[in-house]
Amino acid sequence: MKKIIITVIVILAALGAIAFVLTNNKKENEAKIAVVAEKNATVSVRIDTVKTEEITLDFVSNGNFEPVQELKFSAEKSGKITKILVKEGDYVSVGQTLAVVRSDIVNVSAQNANAVYQNAVNDYSRFENAFKTGGVTKQQLDQAKLAMVNAKSQLTQANINVGDTRIKAPISGYINAKYVEVGSIISATPATQLFDIVNVSKLKLKVNVSESQVASLKVGSKINVTASVYPDETFSGKITFIAAKADERLNFPVEIEISNNASAALKAGMYGTAEFASNQQKRSLKVVPRNAFVGSVSSNQIFVLENGTAKLKKVTAGRIIGDKVEILDGLNDGENVIVTGQINLQDGTKVEVIK
Repeated sequence: MKKIIITVIVILAALGAIAFVLTNNKKENEAKIAVVAEKNATVSVRIDTVKTEEITLDFVSNGNFEPVQELKFSAEKSGKITKILVKEGDYVSVGQTLAVVRSDIVNVSAQNANAVYQNAVNDYSRFENAFKTGGVTKQQLDQAKLAMVNAKSQLTQANINVGDTRIKAPISGYINAKYVEVGSIISATPATQLFDIVNVSKLKLKVNVSESQVASLKVGSKINVTASVYPDETFSGKITFIAAKADERLNFPVEIEISNNASAALKAGMYGTAEFASNQQKRSLKVVPRNAFVGSVSSNQIFVLENGTAKLKKVTAGRIIGDKVEILDGLNDGENVIVTGQINLQDGTKVEVIK
């Protein structure tokens, strides 16, 4: 009996010790969790300072050069290619013969049409002389004239068909691609693709500008343009088109026409930069980095650092100047704005500034 009592006492003591240890561990874990939770509630951010700077209103915009004329043309008549007179890379003038289609049957038809026409002319001449002496009636003379007119029309069409056996360049430019060879059978239906011609004597540079930038632009204005492959050379261009409507990103497409140099150094597809010079001198503007805005500049919302927390402020944005945005109202010089980490922030969130 005494042994049983001792055993029970030992078990109870052991259980008490285990309970004491578990209780202490639970308190320690809860304390650690509280520390981690508090730490996780703090969002790491980077900041920048609102300041007034001397800003130039000049700006640049990038795009790709495109040919002022580009034509992919196809066969209008069916036949067999017997000659090709150009190769890829050749410069051709408008009206120049590029290829010849087999013309045996067409030439015979033209000769027959010419013979019929000459015969009709002779018949009309005889009927006209006979009518003067009363040998034929007015109706017979009119029929002879009608036959001559119809023969003339058929001869004209036959000569057109002869001309169609010579495939001619519809525009001046460089042969950028050739799709047929000697012996190729071409068809008008479906149309066989023949050549691509690209005119790069002039090019157009397509760029996009913001709503604050487009207001100062005018069609016809002179613009300096550079190409990435010719950094030391400047090309003169002029604005030929300004979109009347912004795209889905609130940018306005602008086209600038550039005259190529004598060696046609600029190629379609090259990367170019348009330099838009402002007529205004440098101005003192209150600015913040563009990435300080929540979402986009159009949101007009910025997080400001106040006493270790993120404070969401409503501002009035002005012009976008490169990677900076003019602030018209809502911020003061010296305030710290949050430029990274906004996606994890709400008004009043505690923040930790990363140096």
